[in-house]
Amino acid sequence: MGYEVKLEVFEGPLDLLLHLIKKHEIDVFDIPIAFITQQYLEYVDLMRTLNLDLAGEFLVMAATLTKVKSQMLLPADETAAEGEDESGQDPRAELVQRLLEYQRYKDAAEVLEKRQEVWRDVFPRRAEPPPLPPVPEADLLPGSVSLFDLLDSLRKVLDRVSDQGVREITLERITVSEKITYILSRLKEAESLIFEDLFDL
Repeated sequence: MGYEVKLEVFEGPLDLLLHLIKKHEIDVFDIPIAFITQQYLEYVDLMRTLNLDLAGEFLVMAATLTKVKSQMLLPADETAAEGEDESGQDPRAELVQRLLEYQRYKDAAEVLEKRQEVWRDVFPRRAEPPPLPPVPEADLLPGSVSLFDLLDSLRKVLDRVSDQGVREITLERITVSEKITYILSRLKEAESLIFEDLFDL
């Protein structure tokens, strides 16, 4: 009777190392390199046994861990502290730095993924557009008034004059700019204005 082995999928060797560190509750700043190397190599061997596609970077990390392990096992120099190489630096320092950087990027990616999940089913309500001004009647649109319309309005004005009988006309000089100002002032007083009302008769 066979058995099935379920193996987590890791994005890379650093992901696998972080998994092992968290699984065994290891302090990332004080990694027992011999133990973690053994755990890592066992995992790599398991991946091979399951005929998984083993990326070359996993083998590179295995070689790196083995090298660090050997450096940690070498007799320490008399002038160097225990666990340090000839340069005075802990052989694990570079590995720890890479793990910390990878963890930061991984945490940031998880935050972005959670935000995407939250907003995926959220449909923000669009702001209500400002109310549009009332649409003028078709016959009052700019350009829709013809010369004949103006003449017709003028005729109505003249009819009003004729109804008032004979009047004495006083010549009054009015410039175009004065009349424009007058019309604008009348338009400010009312939303709409009939052409005939512009004449004070």
